Amino acid sequence: MNTKKSSSQTVYTPLPIREGQGGGSSSLLGWGVGVLLSCFVLSSCGLYKNYERPADITIDGLYGQSEQAGDEQGMGAIGWRTFFTDPTLQGLIEKGLAQNASMQQIDIQIREAQEYLTVAKLAYVPSLVFTPQGQMSSWDWAAPSKTYTFPITASWQIGSLGSLRNAKKQADVAVAQTQVARQAVQQSLVANIANLYYTLCMLDAELAISEQTAANWRESVERTRQLMEAGRSNKAALAQTEANCYTVEASVLDLKRSITEAENALCTILGETPHHIDRQSLSTFTVPGQVNTGVPFALLSNRPDVKQAELKLASAFYGVNIATSAFYPSLNISGTLGFTNSAGTMVVNPGKWIWNAVAGLTQPIFMNGRLRAQKRVAVMQQEEAKIGFQQQLIAAGNEVNTAMVKLQTLQAKSALYDGQITALNDAVAATEALYTNNVSRSVNYLNVLTAQTGLLQAQLGQISNKLQTVQAAIELYQALGGGAAE
Repeated sequence: MNTKKSSSQTVYTPLPIREGQGGGSSSLLGWGVGVLLSCFVLSSCGLYKNYERPADITIDGLYGQSEQAGDEQGMGAIGWRTFFTDPTLQGLIEKGLAQNASMQQIDIQIREAQEYLTVAKLAYVPSLVFTPQGQMSSWDWAAPSKTYTFPITASWQIGSLGSLRNAKKQADVAVAQTQVARQAVQQSLVANIANLYYTLCMLDAELAISEQTAANWRESVERTRQLMEAGRSNKAALAQTEANCYTVEASVLDLKRSITEAENALCTILGETPHHIDRQSLSTFTVPGQVNTGVPFALLSNRPDVKQAELKLASAFYGVNIATSAFYPSLNISGTLGFTNSAGTMVVNPGKWIWNAVAGLTQPIFMNGRLRAQKRVAVMQQEEAKIGFQQQLIAAGNEVNTAMVKLQTLQAKSALYDGQITALNDAVAATEALYTNNVSRSVNYLNVLTAQTGLLQAQLGQISNKLQTVQAAIELYQALGGGAAE
């Protein structure tokens, strides 16, 4: 059993007892101090312990089949400046962290929690109150007597055993919770800015391809018209070619609108009015080579939501200690020192010094079962927080598993898109040459349109796959706790 003395034991030193008050108060105070010290020795192994993670929390196999061997410095431990190497994006993230309204609000909440912690710390310190008083009294309109008192009153509410200490620990946890909440806001903000930035890069790439395709198809329309005038094509081929060209030109307008919407959304996150967002290309992002999960819990513990769940469990732990401390005696000490011209029932001039000291000990005996009910509630809240912590770990591991599989799948698809586009480029060139030169009558305008449409869809699919790969990497980075620091 730990019998280490707490610094708060100094509060048990009694104030001097005024001569003439009798030995009863002194004896009572001494008995109270003795009871408190005895209770401290008997319960210090519980009320004065710090929170420790329960041994039965499961942390193995959290990543499922995606679990890999690795060191503790996995993907989630990479700072966002290292993970996102695009300097333009880095500037936007820095601006967002400085200007975003949610970040500013959470910073205020952190300061509020720190003030509550200060209040909890100062609970150990006695309070002093200066209450000067003056009085005039007269009997039957006689000359009034004047009395005055200038007292300074000190009170020290030590409370029950361990209550102040555990209340301070809870306040410490509350500050940590707000700091972790800030990490969660930052992590989400970094991911949202990066996703919108690379969405804009994707839209730029799609717009460039669509504009080039529209220009190519407009040339196809003119070429088909010339072939029709030469009697080598027909009205149906011209009309179909024109219709497809209009479709691509309409998609160009939709892409421009989507770009404006994405820029406005990013400006909102940055706390700025709508404006153009400078950006690089989608190809500037590369997935870090260190895509391993590392030691499971070591990296999941970087996640703000996992930290929050464990801090909630720690707060519940100290809540049980506070509920337990209510069963032990509480000690209150107060004293008064002042100057007065009223000593008892007589007015004394000049004034005299006056002082007194009082110590009171309160031991709960019968509280209608309220203390036991509060203790049971606190224990149930601790168990509830423990279940929530375990479930949060499982959910976090599943997110890592999902993000890992998604990233690996999209990376594998990238090579397939490359091969498909190479084949379709050859198909378009071959069918256009056969149709234009009328080498093979088996090739008509429908073959050309089919090849061109297939190529456009494959090119857009490749760009979409690149964006999804970037987003999957960001999801995995976030799932492993990345982006919450630095």
